[in-house]
Amino acid sequence: MIGIQEIEDAAGRIADHVVRTPTVPSPGLSALLGVPATAKLELLQRTGSFKARGAAAKLLSLTEAERNAGVVAVSGGNHGIALAVMASALDVKATVVMPRSAPARAVEIAESAGALVRLTDDMAGAFALTEQLQREGLTLVHPFDDPVVIAGQGTVGLEFAEDAGELTDVLVSIGGGGLIAGVAAALRARRPGVRIWGVETEGAEAMSRALAAGGPVPVELSSIVSTLSAPSVSQLTYEHVAELVTEVLVVPDREAVAGSLELAEHAKVWTEPAAGCLLPAARRVLERVGGGARLGLVVCGGNATPGDMIAWASRFGLR
Repeated sequence: MIGIQEIEDAAGRIADHVVRTPTVPSPGLSALLGVPATAKLELLQRTGSFKARGAAAKLLSLTEAERNAGVVAVSGGNHGIALAVMASALDVKATVVMPRSAPARAVEIAESAGALVRLTDDMAGAFALTEQLQREGLTLVHPFDDPVVIAGQGTVGLEFAEDAGELTDVLVSIGGGGLIAGVAAALRARRPGVRIWGVETEGAEAMSRALAAGGPVPVELSSIVSTLSAPSVSQLTYEHVAELVTEVLVVPDREAVAGSLELAEHAKVWTEPAAGCLLPAARRVLERVGGGARLGLVVCGGNATPGDMIAWASRFGLR
């Protein structure tokens, strides 16, 4: 299990390379949900998501030989962007493997940062190619199955604990589970009374399935939310969630897109559906815990283009 000391150490290492993003009460979300709501605006992070933290933590931990060999990562978008940009800043050669379903903008940004981008037919193929490149000598920067990366992501929770007012419930999106594992470890250490809720989208239910099965299992991916689409969680992230998280909620893609539109309208922030899914989940949390809740939302990223949102809104009949 990742401890608070590891997260604090990661915070010190990456402080000069990432943004301490704002933690703000949201009057708009509070009015919408009917309870006080505070947002951790990680979409304002370098590269547009929390992923810059874990990437920086891992790159700064490399040996000279590992730096010289170069690094490789598999990504549905945000991890690849983060690794490409942070590797460029730290003068490390990076290869990013993405499925063809990854947002075109993510591919463009990774390439413009100097990374070599390799595309595969699906996410399972992306993981397989990444394993091959690792065997050929590149150093893996895994998006979630790495304690150094998880500690880096945990700095989100450390800042949230330090900067937010009173909270009873915190909602965190789940792909492979690196963010929620780190955030939960930090919050359990600093605010042990807070309930932590994970959120997935239908068709990207790797953690829910793992919890039901008693450990990681492969899942079929069909969600439009590529940034949450891990083919399985890891044993490491599963154990953190099983021990530290109250429950993992699953919402349909349509509700996740609608949540992004509501965040734009009421919170005045532009998010991707990986963050939009928090709003429908927050409503479910409130049905369970009652009106005395004080919510915290980790707004994990904003890497969706206007074209993406228009297409998704049209697909689901949203206005």
